[in-house]
Amino acid sequence: MIKIYTDGSCIGNPGKGGWAAIIFENEKKSIISGSEENTTNNRMELKAPIEALKKISNESKIEVFTDSKYVKQGITEWIKNWKNNNWKTASKQNVKNVDLWKELDNLSSNFDIKWTWVKGHSDVAYNNEVDELARNAAESN
Repeated sequence: MIKIYTDGSCIGNPGKGGWAAIIFENEKKSIISGSEENTTNNRMELKAPIEALKKISNESKIEVFTDSKYVKQGITEWIKNWKNNNWKTASKQNVKNVDLWKELDNLSSNFDIKWTWVKGHSDVAYNNEVDELARNAAESN
C-alpha cells in the first residue's frame, strides 16, 4: 500500500501559499512541494493530495493522511451531495475551490483510497515533517 502524507500552508489567508506531500511507495520515500502567490490555506490543503496522486500509477491502493478536516470530509462525505446538486452546497451556494475539488474527485476515481485524518501538530512524525515542508514552500514564494 502506498502511503501519502499531505499538508498545505498559507502566510496570510489569502497570501503566499505552499503545499507538500511525502509519498512512501515500495519502501521508497519521495517528497514533492510547490507554492502559489495570493492563495488560501484550503486551496493549498487540496493541492497537496492532487499533486501527490498525479505521481502515482493508476489502480494503486493508497492511504492518504491529512490534518485537514476540510479535505477529509469534503472528499469522503460532502462531495457526493455537491455533485448531485450541480456543485452547490446545502445552502445553495457555489462550492468554494470547485476547480480543485473536481480535479481531486477525478484523480481519486483511479485509485482505491483510504482517507485518514490525523491531528495536526501532534506526535505523527511524517505529518509534522510535511507541515514544515509546506510552510517552507510558502515562505520561499
